Formats: sequence, C-alpha cells, structure tokens
Amino acid sequence: MDNVQLAGSVNERFQYYEKLVAELTMMSDMFMRNVLNILECAEYVLRVITENDDLELTEVVVQKDYKNLQGRSAILDCVAVNGRKEIYDIEVQQEKAGAIPKRLRYHSSIIDVHSLYTGEEFEKLPESKVIFIVDEESDAGVEPILHIKRTVRETGGDYNDKSEIIYINARMKEDTELGRLMHDFHCTKAEDMYSEVLAKRVRVLKETREGVETMCKEMDKIYQVGEECGKEKGKYETAMKLLELGAREDMIAEAVGHSVEEIKRWKNDMKRQ
Repeated sequence: MDNVQLAGSVNERFQYYEKLVAELTMMSDMFMRNVLNILECAEYVLRVITENDDLELTEVVVQKDYKNLQGRSAILDCVAVNGRKEIYDIEVQQEKAGAIPKRLRYHSSIIDVHSLYTGEEFEKLPESKVIFIVDEESDAGVEPILHIKRTVRETGGDYNDKSEIIYINARMKEDTELGRLMHDFHCTKAEDMYSEVLAKRVRVLKETREGVETMCKEMDKIYQVGEECGKEKGKYETAMKLLELGAREDMIAEAVGHSVEEIKRWKNDMKRQ
C-alpha cells in the first residue's frame, strides 16, 4: 500500500478509505448499518434469526438515538419495527466484551422507556427483541444462538413479559440458514455471499462509485471527529473507531502515523476498559 495517511489531503484520505471499504464486512457496525438501512435487507436478516418467513417490517432506523435525560443515552445500530409494532434492535460486536449481559439489558430497558407515551397503559408496551451478533461465543454457552427470556424460578415457566435477548455467535458458520447468514456477515465480496438480497446491497456499497463515496464520507466523519479531539487524542480516537470497524492493524498504523506495536497496545488498552 502507498504511504497514505489520514493527515494528508482529502483525496489522499479518500484513497485510503476506498482500500478500507474493500475489506469491510457486515461485522463492522458502520458497514452493517449501511446494508440494513435497506428494509429488504433488515427483513431478510430478521427472518433468518427469528425463523419467521412471514415477518414483514414497516420501518428501519439506523443509529437510532435514544435520549435519557436522567442518565446514559444510547445510540442503537439498527432498530426495526414490524406491522404489529414489535421492535427489533440489531447490534454487531467484534468481541464479547462489548456485549456483556448488563449492556443487553440496558438496550432492552431503554427501548421500553421510549415505547410508551405519558399516561399510556403498560399493556401497550410492545414486544421487543434485542439481538447481538458477536464474533465470540458467550460465557453462557457455546451454542450458535442463545434465546434469553425471564422465567419463573419456581415453575420454570415463561414470565411472558414479551421481551427477549438473542445472542448469536457469529463464528458458528454451520450448514444451516443461520450459519450461512453468519458466513455472509464475514464476506468482504458480494460474490462470496449466499444471500442475493444482502449481496445486492453489498455490491452497491463496494462496487459502485455512489456506494463507495457514501462509505468514504462516513469514514471521513470519523476522521473529522478525531481532528476535533486534538491532534494526538484525535489519532487515538480514529484508531479506536477503525479497530471497531475491523480494519487491519497495519492499515490503521499507516493511517494515523503510528507503529503497529502502538496500535496493538491501544487495542489491549481498549479491551481493559
């Protein structure tokens, strides 16, 4: 790769971004959002995960901002709603450290808080599913998918509060519909994907000028945020975001002008946070 750093001109930055776009997969939250912002793609993913071929979505919002005036707010990757007003939150994480049980619980609760109007009956609270697709197995088990619901300890029965957390081990690429979906989430090329629905969108984002420019503009927003943080801190913030996107350590090192060893140290620091 040419010696292109993010500190260079806009054209130099975009040359770097184009190379990075070619390596992105749907395990990158930013790339996943740009795939699932097409209703048909989000619908396909949810049909596979829920094993419901009749599921039909009416709305998809990416980077849904849930404000909390009393505490911590949250921006969710992809929030979808079906015809019965049931809510789905789809998140991807490279490591299980970003998908601890209390975070999943918080996502579920913040959706609930924003689902009722003042004075509305609790019975109107919609059914919700918080789905985390993680590139590591859960501490709770090695199954490819875990469905987590509240139960009554004394009877073992379902508490039936209509909320569910689904944890998917993205590394489990078995010869099942879910396994093939996880395979597609790891593909860098549309031609290698099983699903033509997803491949069609990936092709647009990676193989058309309009799609590549869309992704480059999103990446430049990350760079601009880093610039606002100050020179050195900005490099750190940019590197952390690129790590979350799944960029290679050597590419990040070249982008921010640091050694690969320094990037690895930052990555280890991030894991400990």
